[in-house]
Amino acid sequence: MPEQKRQLLPFAALSASYFAHIGFFNPYLPLWLKDLGFGLLAISVLTSVQSATRLFAPYGWGWLSDHTGERVKLLRFGASMALLFSMGLWFEPGFVGMMVVLLLMFTHTSSMMSLSEAAMAHLVSQGGAFDARRYGRVRLFGSLGFLVTVVAAGVWFQQRGLQDFPAWTLLTLVAVTISVWFVPDLKESVHPDEPKIRVGPVLRQPAVRWLFASMFFHVLAHIFIYIFFSLYLDELGYSKTVIGLLWAASVLVEIGWFYTQGRWLPLLSLTGWLVLASVLMVVRMGLTAGLPLVWPLLLIAQATHAITFAAHHTVCIALLSQHFPARLRGRGQALYTVIGYGVPGVLGGLLGGVLSTRWGLTSVFWLAGVFALMAVGCALGLRRCDQQHRTPTPLR
Repeated sequence: MPEQKRQLLPFAALSASYFAHIGFFNPYLPLWLKDLGFGLLAISVLTSVQSATRLFAPYGWGWLSDHTGERVKLLRFGASMALLFSMGLWFEPGFVGMMVVLLLMFTHTSSMMSLSEAAMAHLVSQGGAFDARRYGRVRLFGSLGFLVTVVAAGVWFQQRGLQDFPAWTLLTLVAVTISVWFVPDLKESVHPDEPKIRVGPVLRQPAVRWLFASMFFHVLAHIFIYIFFSLYLDELGYSKTVIGLLWAASVLVEIGWFYTQGRWLPLLSLTGWLVLASVLMVVRMGLTAGLPLVWPLLLIAQATHAITFAAHHTVCIALLSQHFPARLRGRGQALYTVIGYGVPGVLGGLLGGVLSTRWGLTSVFWLAGVFALMAVGCALGLRRCDQQHRTPTPLR
């Protein structure tokens, strides 16, 4: 047991450094692009590049990792290449150049967490049971990394402006690259005589279809927060420091959830948690769109992140571990990234860009509420399917 804990520490460091990078990059990339003179539609397209790479890169890396077993070596390669390509940001290229730089960066980073989750999956499972407590303790380091940089970058950019954005990118990707070299090279053996396990029959299962549909609409609603929330608050007159603090509030409750989720998850079924997360997402979008200047309510909306993101993410990982075991693990995690984040990210960025240009940023969050309602319907469909075929995922 102590040996397994030691093996998990490098994964915790990787999670911390990766989400430290995301913690400043995603919230402040739209503001940096705005500072460079790009318009709302151009910003929407450029911020959607990350999601566009999730349409193809994670599944490609996942397929390669399942067939070679070399998940950690692929992680190291991806981190090193992303660091190299990030140098292009220092030249402040135009629209096309910026798109190329972001495309190359995100192609190598968009699958890092799915590969990492697949690599450590057997370390957070005991006897077929998904160990929510152990997984949460690793994942909370990612939330801590995000929290530190989203607050520190907000204060830094408020005082010094956004010209240091490329330097922040370089430093955080250096941390990612260093940490990934400490991850144990746990190569899964590949046997040529072993019968091939195909993903098609799994995807045809009704429960799996409902699961991916609920992921799709739930994350689609979330995407509008990731891309437009900072721009929305900036337009409403909030300072960059306050914007960083509002992001930090959501991460603080996320950390609390990951630390204690082993206590709360058994209170509901996994599908019950999915329904609750989507219902709260409807409430969150309603408060964000309808009462954004009433800051206590906006703070409450951000506090629901504990369920709308953290609980939703853990439940999805647990369900994926049930439906995509062993040699399907890499592709299952990759499909989560593609269907749950890639397609919604592209659609959300483009739809939000068109809507915000024509009807303002408030309309984006009303639309997010509609998608959250659709996620509720899909989660209820999955719950009905779960009740008809009682095969719950064991939790520890």
